[in-house]
This record gives sequence, structure tokens and C-alpha cells, in this order.
Amino acid sequence: MAQEDNNAGAENGSSKVVTFSSAKPQLFVEAPKANDAVVFYKAAFGAEEVNRVMYPKRKAEQDLPLLRSAELKIGSSSILVSDLTDDSSAPVKSVGTGLVFCLETEEVEAAVAQAVKAGAVAEGEVAEGEGACYGDRVGKLKDPYGIVWLICSPAKCADVEA
Repeated sequence: MAQEDNNAGAENGSSKVVTFSSAKPQLFVEAPKANDAVVFYKAAFGAEEVNRVMYPKRKAEQDLPLLRSAELKIGSSSILVSDLTDDSSAPVKSVGTGLVFCLETEEVEAAVAQAVKAGAVAEGEVAEGEGACYGDRVGKLKDPYGIVWLICSPAKCADVEA
């Protein structure tokens, strides 16, 4: 949902600036595994499902219904999880790479253990944070769908120049 801000925009010659109320990353997993991914994210990260949209009825030889999108709330953020189909209207044509999610919690070790119990694979031990705004401790996981997750203690960032 975009909102217009009439008080800015002079720099680009526009009289209105569009601002956004949120960003919702959409994860595409190999069909028909999106429902399994939703179950995993609920178990691993305590996600709450707030909405689900299924694809229309499929061909007879394809018995499993596909998930167009499930909106999951993790903390105060939302993500969308979808089955990747060969439908020409799909916004992507392959399962994503180069994507990393960072979840913040004071209970890094417990969160990593919970995700591993649900089926994630820990990549190394919980370590001291390094880099852009990581907290004191960081654990790295890969979920069963190939997505990398960093479990971090809350960041204590200094001002960062863009």
C-alpha cells in the first residue's frame, strides 16, 4: 500500500512523493512444497499464518492443490510463501538464491535449537556478530527449502551512512 506525501518531492520535480507502509518479501519454493514450508516456518520461527490463497483447481493428473501465497507474520514482519509454478504469470521462474533473512531475538541459542528441531540445518556454531548491524551473537541456518536465515541478537548499530 503506497501513501502519498504532499510535503516533499521538490528535488525530482514531482509534486508528490510516494511512501510505503511495508515491504513483504515473497519466498518461492519448489511446488508443491509451499504448504510444508508454512508448517516448517510455524514450527521453526513461531510464524503465525494470517492469510492463504490457493491456485484455482488444477488438472486431474495434478492432485495436490498449489499455494498461491500464504502470508506469515514473524514478530512484527510479514513474508509471503508460494509454490513456484510453470505458470507464465509467475513473477519469478526459479527458486530464489542470494536471499538471506535475519531474525532478531535475545534468545539466539534457543531459536537456533528450535529451528534445527523443526528441520533446519545449523551452519556452524552461534558466533560473535560481524558486519552490518549484527548483534552480539549470530547463528546461521539453512531451511529445508534452501533459504538462509541468520538468528541475531538485537543490533546495536551506530549511525550508518548510506
